[in-house]
Amino acid sequence: MKNSIKTLLRLISYLFIFIFRLLYRLINMITNKLRFSITFKITLTYVLIFIILFSLMSLGIMVSFEYYVQNNPARDYLFPLGVILIIFNILGLIAIILIGSKVSRKLLFPIKTMTKTVRETTILALDKRLNVSGSKDELKDLAKTFNDMLDRIQESVNQQNQFVSDASHELRTPLSVIKGYADLLARWGKDDRKVLEESVSAIKSETDSMNHLIEDLLFLARGDKHTQKIEPEPFMLNELITEVMRETKLIDTTHTLTNEQNEETRVKADRQLIKQMIRIFIDNSIKYTPANGTIKLNCYQKNKKAIISIEDTGIGISKHDLPHIFNRFYRADKSRTKKSGGTGLGLSIAKWIIDNHHGKVKVWSEPDAGTVVRIELPLDG
Repeated sequence: MKNSIKTLLRLISYLFIFIFRLLYRLINMITNKLRFSITFKITLTYVLIFIILFSLMSLGIMVSFEYYVQNNPARDYLFPLGVILIIFNILGLIAIILIGSKVSRKLLFPIKTMTKTVRETTILALDKRLNVSGSKDELKDLAKTFNDMLDRIQESVNQQNQFVSDASHELRTPLSVIKGYADLLARWGKDDRKVLEESVSAIKSETDSMNHLIEDLLFLARGDKHTQKIEPEPFMLNELITEVMRETKLIDTTHTLTNEQNEETRVKADRQLIKQMIRIFIDNSIKYTPANGTIKLNCYQKNKKAIISIEDTGIGISKHDLPHIFNRFYRADKSRTKKSGGTGLGLSIAKWIIDNHHGKVKVWSEPDAGTVVRIELPLDG
């Protein structure tokens, strides 16, 4: 008898496993092909678990009861016991459906709120944020992550709008100048040679400025889209410093350029970009250092880093302007910049080159006390 009961239990357990797998596949097939709410899916899962667990419990109770009372008159109570278990299973199933559905809706209510907020979030209304109050759980973490993403998107959109606005403003001025001289040529250029020469020279100058501005804009645009090419190669940084010093002395004779330190330093970087970066800082020093001033360009190693130092005796930068000098189109002194030229993008390009070579830059400056720029780059190897 014992062996037969064990065999029966084994067969029943195999049957329940088969039924469970069949139900599980059926539920997956239904929920995947048909659109059901998460609340329904969770409740259905509760029901499935309840059916399996309570059916096994009921079967265990029935088999155990029959085993212990098989030779006892109490065996007559087996059928009523089965009926009672079925009734309670049905009541439990109803309770699971009602309670599970209510609990699921309550647990998933924040998702409805998130969905509503996300639907209301557009490019013109990026200030909306998900509510992260309440107990900490996975949904709260999701809301925080989504809010952080919106913060980054909003910051990016604001920067893009500001960039477009600044670029439009910078292009408007030379275009207005060119149009003005073109009108002047149309009126007097044919008869007045002086007006003709002045207009042609001004148009050429403004065209060169626009071309330089567009090149800088394209460089930063490629950098933002990660399409700007960087071709690192090993080279001697001190040789590049010597080259920049020689070229700068040829084009600038109004300042004293010195090179007190130029240690042999080997780096692995894009030589042309590093040269462009150094020239940007040198050009800035030339623009904002009065005639007969001094500009120092040094190169040395410190703490296993290649250091480039540019120091001048120029007009300096105020504490208010210093944190913003690498912002695009930022100009600490509009009048001086207008006279000296420049697009307001040079330092932004230099900062991009340094960052994409895993370097760092620090600037110290005070009004009428000069400026010191210190650039760190990784050594080769």
